[in-house]
Amino acid sequence: MHFSSLLHHLLAGVLAAALVAAASSPRLSPAYTDTFRFPLPIPPVKVPLTTYTDPSTGVPIDFYSITITPFSKSFFPGLSPASLVGYDGQFPGPLFRIQRGRQTLIRFVNSGARVASVHLHGSFTRAPWDGWTADLLQPGEFKDYYYPNTAGGRTLWYHDHAEGVTTLNAYAGQVGMYIIVDEGVEARLGLPKGRFDVPLILSSYFFTKDGGISDESMERTSTYGDTFTVNGQILPHLEVEPRKYRFRLLDAAVSRTFNLTLMDGTQALPFWVIASDGGFRDTPVKTTSLMISMAERWEIIIDFAGLSGKNLTLAHTTIFADTDYVGSDQVMQFRVGPRVTDNSNNGPLPAKLVEIDFPTDAPKVERTLNFVRNIGQPWTINGKPWMDPMSRVIAKPQLGTVEKYTFRGTGGWSHPVHLHLVDMQLLSRMVGNPNQKPGRKYLEEYEKGAIKDVALLGDNEMVTVLAKFVPYQGVYMIHCHNMVHEDFSMMAAFNITSLENFGYGNVTGGLEDPMDPRFSAKSFEGTDIEQIQSVVLPYYSSLNAYPEPQQLLQHIDDYWHSSTAIKLYYYDILRLRFHRNPKLRVVQHGHLQDVDHRSQHQHAVLEHDGNSRTDWYSRANVDSNPAIDHKRPLRKGKQPAEL
Repeated sequence: MHFSSLLHHLLAGVLAAALVAAASSPRLSPAYTDTFRFPLPIPPVKVPLTTYTDPSTGVPIDFYSITITPFSKSFFPGLSPASLVGYDGQFPGPLFRIQRGRQTLIRFVNSGARVASVHLHGSFTRAPWDGWTADLLQPGEFKDYYYPNTAGGRTLWYHDHAEGVTTLNAYAGQVGMYIIVDEGVEARLGLPKGRFDVPLILSSYFFTKDGGISDESMERTSTYGDTFTVNGQILPHLEVEPRKYRFRLLDAAVSRTFNLTLMDGTQALPFWVIASDGGFRDTPVKTTSLMISMAERWEIIIDFAGLSGKNLTLAHTTIFADTDYVGSDQVMQFRVGPRVTDNSNNGPLPAKLVEIDFPTDAPKVERTLNFVRNIGQPWTINGKPWMDPMSRVIAKPQLGTVEKYTFRGTGGWSHPVHLHLVDMQLLSRMVGNPNQKPGRKYLEEYEKGAIKDVALLGDNEMVTVLAKFVPYQGVYMIHCHNMVHEDFSMMAAFNITSLENFGYGNVTGGLEDPMDPRFSAKSFEGTDIEQIQSVVLPYYSSLNAYPEPQQLLQHIDDYWHSSTAIKLYYYDILRLRFHRNPKLRVVQHGHLQDVDHRSQHQHAVLEHDGNSRTDWYSRANVDSNPAIDHKRPLRKGKQPAEL
């Protein structure tokens, strides 16, 4: 290991130790005496009820139905079962494994007692089906959610997103994993598959003395929990063979960040991070620890070869502002068997996984978002609470543009920041306030080069990201994924291109409105599969909601590329003029583009000492001379036809 890398790991360890709570608090839940006794449950794979194939495009739409149902589940042997409300009466909900390019229409029926809303986290979903927090299913209602599944292979999850009760619904069990599989990429990489590809859904709870889950309805800061579950089982074990396994980790806890290590006694064993929220990394990263905050997904490879007969512990160390409880230092156990029964997809890990297309365009706008709560006030973004509808939309990026965001956490809390629809690239992490206790000053190695939809802000940290606003227009959400913070107003929205006369619930004629009444919840009278096949699925297919993704993205890029050269030159000239004459002021700017896209003109209305003029510059000048002298001034007073 290079000295610089060794130093980084040593400093990281020191800082991680500094971030651990100073003293453990007494356990609030009953004592759990069956540590590692019960096997890890694997959620059942959901099966479609019918399929419709669009005759013109050949794209299949699979129809599923899930019922939000109250049920009972025993967590503590000898104590009463807990009352939960889960998808299909399960915790976690059923597992979806979807082939990339197969669309899905999932009917969620609310048979519970509280309102619900469903968000498929990590999906490129049009706004009416994205799970806008006020787009509610009342008890006795259903809503059909329409998903494209066009993203590259990645691990997503679905969970409740209802305004003000997300904590209660998710805590009661409304979480599940949703996997998009790209068979071509999987076949090329040869990674573990089948029973060697294992979902691990982490949660954290407080339990009552009778064995039920705690009532968190009055909580306003965080629900950390002192008892950890994996796939709904407290402290389970998994029997593994001495070979490679792929684990898909999801932190579905309300407020708990997990800091994981794989321990053989007192020795931390290495594993490899291969994928994040947005799918595969470009290369695997070897590590001995992994931080995973609420809503994050990380995929890892553990090689149990040479460990036959050993029991390994997936351990946890409390970090950030999370409360540390006595005994909350273990998550699950791996029991390594004596032999390999199936050696398929057990070869060397590829040095190169995929090529990642990170944004290369310069950010059009830079924004700073402060995640803050003042004493006695709600959780806010830039001081604006979600409860104020006039301040919800904080950004209006144009479709296809790149923006740079700096997320800044304050007040001694950690915040996992989630953007709906779009992927992010993490650029840096710095200390937020040098006068407060130290935060991290670096990205973790596995965060570098990862595609993310959640950016973790530890205590007193700020993270800078690039986000490209594709692939659709519409109004989407950004929020802290500590669900308590989210419920109590730490949410905002961004509008990818403006909606004319947009209002909550009005029909715009497109698919930009998250409250579009055409797709709102309706009273449930039963599901007629014949009607689904002959009427409902053809209707959704006819919307053309999800054009061929690569063509769509290429069209967006082509549009911006056709005007990039002129815009770069234009802004360079303006910067030069401001440098030469600080009194020069831009009072208006924009660009005109002919319908055939072959002729463009950039203009700026400039003002100096009360006098104004319009400057124009033709794209033709740029195209004819790639090596432009950026000191050459614009031609003055010319209209496009004269150039």
